[in-house]
Amino acid sequence: MGQVFDLAIIGGGVNGCGIARDAAGRGNSVFLCEMNDLASGTSSWSTKLVHGGLRYLEYYEFRLVREALIEREILWQIAPHIIRPLRFVLPHHAGLRPAWLLRLGLFLYDHIGGRKLLPPTRSVDLAHDEVGKPLVPGRYHKGFEYSDCFVDDARLVVLTARDAMERGADIRTRTRAVETRQADGLWHVTVEDTPTGERSTIAARVLVNAAGPWVEQVLTLGAGINTRAKVRLVQGSHIVVKKLYEHDRAYIFQNGDGRIVFAIPYQDDFTLIGTTDRDYDGDPAKVAATPEEIAYLCASVSEYLAKPVKPEDVVWTYAGVRPLYDDGASEAKAATREYAFELDAPGGAPLLSVYGGKITTYRRLAEEALEKLSPYLKGTKAREGWTATAPLPGGDMDVSAVAALTAELVRDYPFLTTVHAGRLAHAYGTRAVKTLGTAKSMADLGRNFGATLTESEVRYLMANEWACTADDIVWRRSKLGLRLSAAEIAALGEWLDAQRAQAGRPAREAGARS
Repeated sequence: MGQVFDLAIIGGGVNGCGIARDAAGRGNSVFLCEMNDLASGTSSWSTKLVHGGLRYLEYYEFRLVREALIEREILWQIAPHIIRPLRFVLPHHAGLRPAWLLRLGLFLYDHIGGRKLLPPTRSVDLAHDEVGKPLVPGRYHKGFEYSDCFVDDARLVVLTARDAMERGADIRTRTRAVETRQADGLWHVTVEDTPTGERSTIAARVLVNAAGPWVEQVLTLGAGINTRAKVRLVQGSHIVVKKLYEHDRAYIFQNGDGRIVFAIPYQDDFTLIGTTDRDYDGDPAKVAATPEEIAYLCASVSEYLAKPVKPEDVVWTYAGVRPLYDDGASEAKAATREYAFELDAPGGAPLLSVYGGKITTYRRLAEEALEKLSPYLKGTKAREGWTATAPLPGGDMDVSAVAALTAELVRDYPFLTTVHAGRLAHAYGTRAVKTLGTAKSMADLGRNFGATLTESEVRYLMANEWACTADDIVWRRSKLGLRLSAAEIAALGEWLDAQRAQAGRPAREAGARS
């Protein structure tokens, strides 16, 4: 028998990669397989927020909100290049939640999570403050402004995986688990390289099922586990439109149906609007925003904005399936965002299945997962809590240093525009120079694919961040798909195919939805 890993993890979303990183940092040997690209499922289709979840207070999920609020500042400090503070404006809507209730909720939001760095809530006179200007004149007078954070969700996953790999984890993308079985107190996991069809088997002491929407399907691969927990699939869809207003704050709008919808400044020139909540029945890989959801989101924000948003204004949509723990809630919007674990060891080899969770609490979820598995991992060095202070790749800088890093890149690479340098600083942090190397001109960066994407950066992503397809690059490693034309994206895909052909590797299937 070859190497026996301490942990084998199925699923390359934020939870699987978070567990891999924490476990590797504690000295465990880790194997992780993902059937598509990292973050190609739920983890890249979020509302892009690191937040406590203000509306969860209405469902008395105080523990979840407190934990998420604590994590909010922790994540900002370990990844300040991909996470940034964002102020949210909450207009008071007569006839919906009363102002005193909003004020009470925001008081709790400010105080139960140990907020230290982010500014507190303030009251806003919408009739005179600039944040009231985009709203319907004369309709909204009172509001509140509070803090949360924005995150590049897909990059959070990729950088977490990268850190896990640098700490010794074996990360394999485009690798599907096709069978699991127990023998001699170990898990034997057969995996298939999806482009080649080649199969191999690895052995591990512990198996972690972090397959997200596919968590129940993994349990049918031969594990022989009679699961008790159930997953509830809830579809969340988003739309992107051209920038709706000039200031830098986001809005949180209340709807008459009890839901809330966010309008968030996005990629400098756009506004992100979401999300919906509806139960989903079908293949999670085929989820897409429906015309009804698009119309709902347009109508929701148009209730507040002076200039209505129409379906024809939408430049991009995306949808994902949230694998929530099924707590029996009657409505999708009320289903808990708490995570849950199910630990089984029928043949002596433990299997931990992960249900639910949210981007904001992924680090704590990983810690709790390893706490549950600690009896089976006694031979490893335990460094509990280390992920709270160790920066993600490129995040070894002060939370306010991205602007200075941008200026430094422009100084050292004077052929870069400020926009180009800023994009690199936000995506790669202190590792941005690795995408530029010793270049003395734009020509030294190789082919220009458009929208500041160069051959040098693409090669970096292929070599260091598991990027294989055009979709990997323009929708997950970046959001340049919003700026590149269909022809430019196709040209990038053809170039990538040519590179693989030269290396004697088979073509990779694109796994993204756009």
